[in-house]
Amino acid sequence: MNETLEMVKYVLPTLAILITAYMVMKLYMENDQKKRTNDLMLASRRTVTPLRFQAYERIVLFLERITPSNLILRVAEAEMTATDLQATLVSTIRQEYEHNLSQQLYLSSQAWELVKTAKEDMIQLINASASRLNETASGTDLAKLIFEESIQQGTTPINMALEFIKKEIRLLF
Repeated sequence: MNETLEMVKYVLPTLAILITAYMVMKLYMENDQKKRTNDLMLASRRTVTPLRFQAYERIVLFLERITPSNLILRVAEAEMTATDLQATLVSTIRQEYEHNLSQQLYLSSQAWELVKTAKEDMIQLINASASRLNETASGTDLAKLIFEESIQQGTTPINMALEFIKKEIRLLF
């Protein structure tokens, strides 16, 4: 019994020291892991934030480029027929959209849906306007009709997408 008591005198303090050391080391390791995670997140934000900002800039540029006034003035040529202009306008919109597809990685799902809706609405406006003209109509006739239709629409999906993206940028940055 005396030996057991002597052994307990040595073992209990040793166990207390071991348990304390274990707890201190565990706490240190957890804090170190949290610090590393925070450092990685901060480094990631430093890299991703400029990319996200560039993505928003590119999408705003895309939306501005597909507005009727900018798009028609950029691609229309005097000798084009309405059919030629229609094909060129739709092709240009699709090419610009495809060029910016990767930007959806940095935009919210809602923002990207508004961008897709704006693109489809613009294509639909061009096609609907072209279908109202006869086959001998000029590109100028189609351009006038597209301008008239876009003015009658008032707030377009392009404008809604632009406003949403501006609000989203203000919240993020």
